[in-house]
Amino acid sequence: MDQKIRQGRNSTQEVKLTEHTLFIVKPDAVARKLTGEVIARFERKGFKLLKLKMFTFTQKQAENFYGVHKDKPFFSELTSFITSGPVVAAIIEGNNAIATTRIMIGATKSFEATPGSIRGDFGLGFSDNIIHASDSQESFDHESRVAFE
Repeated sequence: MDQKIRQGRNSTQEVKLTEHTLFIVKPDAVARKLTGEVIARFERKGFKLLKLKMFTFTQKQAENFYGVHKDKPFFSELTSFITSGPVVAAIIEGNNAIATTRIMIGATKSFEATPGSIRGDFGLGFSDNIIHASDSQESFDHESRVAFE
């Protein structure tokens, strides 16, 4: 649902409120039996769960999924970790889903994430930080195709 917001006397701007995003409960959270808690936080926030899938990333999928980081020194750590066990991927829908989800998950480095965020409450490190979430519409488009292929 898009909403028009009046700006001044004769100007309106369309603002997209409802959007989709992806999050992935990483192997560390699945192993620690935190999947239900993570999903419940999004449901309690008011997001609608559209798709849910448990699987284990292949090396090829992981390299495609994290392709934007392929030239970074931590790329092999990312792909190694995400393929180390089962994950749970979810597509959710709601108002400002991408930005709100990013706030809810917290900073990438768990020790920098604020208490109350998912990573702040449960994360243990950089790769083992419980959850991944798309950071833009473009990321969602790419990552959801990889996860739900």
